[in-house]
Amino acid sequence: MADPRPGLLHLDSSAGPAAESLTRRLTRLFADIWCDRHGIDGYRHRDLAADPVPPLGPAYVVLGRRLERCGVVPPEEVGALTGTPDERREWALTLPLIRELRAAGTVLLGVPMYNFSVPAALKAWIDRVTFPGAFLDPGTGGSALHDTRVVVVMARGGAYGPGTPREAFDFQRPYLRAWFRDHGVAEENLHFVQAEMALASLVPHLARFRDLADTSLAEARKELTELATRPPAVITRVRA
Repeated sequence: MADPRPGLLHLDSSAGPAAESLTRRLTRLFADIWCDRHGIDGYRHRDLAADPVPPLGPAYVVLGRRLERCGVVPPEEVGALTGTPDERREWALTLPLIRELRAAGTVLLGVPMYNFSVPAALKAWIDRVTFPGAFLDPGTGGSALHDTRVVVVMARGGAYGPGTPREAFDFQRPYLRAWFRDHGVAEENLHFVQAEMALASLVPHLARFRDLADTSLAEARKELTELATRPPAVITRVRA
């Protein structure tokens, strides 16, 4: 069915408090603008650090492998195929997250760089929603996420952009782009916004880069404001 006002799923993964976390402040900027324009009815926030997604248990793997052998099973039918209490527990933890992601018109991710990659809290969420057949659109046979807009807000202590000495150390953007593209999100709907040199105001030997950090943050705020005020597209697809 057509959904002219798709919802916003807001995921924060920083282990830091809001007052100190750059990604939390930037995702809040986007979310506040979005809610001001579209209302709060379609807004859903998950703090993956404060309320972590449990790591996968053996029963999750057993259930997933069994369903793969059966062919693609829609998420709403998986519960009837669980065979043990552990499988039912794993699926009870998984289905609400899949439903949220499928229902969102826009997904907003706050992703600080931890050890050149994404936080474990976000990886745990990704592992759990990556269930066989979770994002198949039964109406088209394609991906239920094809029209989903994804806004990834990244903060890095240093500089990892194109042409920088540490460009090859960036495992944030390539990993998230690969995962969302592999699950059907259109390239034009993927937006990566980064604030770099975030440690320049804290670490003495990086103080000379404070102007670069200020410029990067200002550009990130400007880009997020533009993305948040952009009218949402009318999305036509089957919702879970």
